[in-house]
Amino acid sequence: MTTLLNRTELDKLERRELHLTVLAAGFVLVQAAGLAVLMYPLVFLRPDLENKWTLRVAYFGFCVLTVLFAGYLLERNVQLRQQASVDILQSMPGQDHFWDRLTMEHRRAMTMHKALTLLLVQSKRSSSDKDPKQREAVWGEAAKAMSNKLRPTDSIYNLSPELFAIVLPETDTLNGKRVAVRLQEELQAVRAKHNLSLDISVHNFPEHVQSSHELEDIVKSLLPEKQKWELPVEAQPV
Repeated sequence: MTTLLNRTELDKLERRELHLTVLAAGFVLVQAAGLAVLMYPLVFLRPDLENKWTLRVAYFGFCVLTVLFAGYLLERNVQLRQQASVDILQSMPGQDHFWDRLTMEHRRAMTMHKALTLLLVQSKRSSSDKDPKQREAVWGEAAKAMSNKLRPTDSIYNLSPELFAIVLPETDTLNGKRVAVRLQEELQAVRAKHNLSLDISVHNFPEHVQSSHELEDIVKSLLPEKQKWELPVEAQPV
């Protein structure tokens, strides 16, 4: 079984982190608001003070710094979530594992007379691709969203900056298309948030192809030119 992380634990950790960040920002704002209320009479209601303008500048400066600090906490949380998405993407298995898994699952499907479905998720470049780190964060979000809809026996691979492959053992074409629809639904938020275009194609053995070599050719046709012929020797079809 190939998974990114324990998805349940990951979701719990992310929610806990968000809750702690919001709690910290709220605590800072409440404490600062209380202090500002206590300072208000001294700064604005005592005309006899000689340095009243200095106090007022300090008062407003304190309020502005408090708001900026709370904003920093929230922005830092967003940055950490983006980094977590990048880490997820970088921890995913790549081509070497994919070729081995595809060959193994194809042999098993032939031996047991079962179906095997391969989903290929391809993105089209958008403005977010100009920043490699941002692209990795977006792609990581997409990977996590899709992994939430996969079975424990399914596996997902990052084959290139624009291509995911998902191996679905013992899955016919109809069920493969149903999985693709569920993945599209799960990806709606990511697409809307980042203006990302994702196409999912369904390839089934034995309905669409008769050998692992044909499946490999389909995948390689979608890889960048320099990666098309990187199929390891041990993974060559028999």
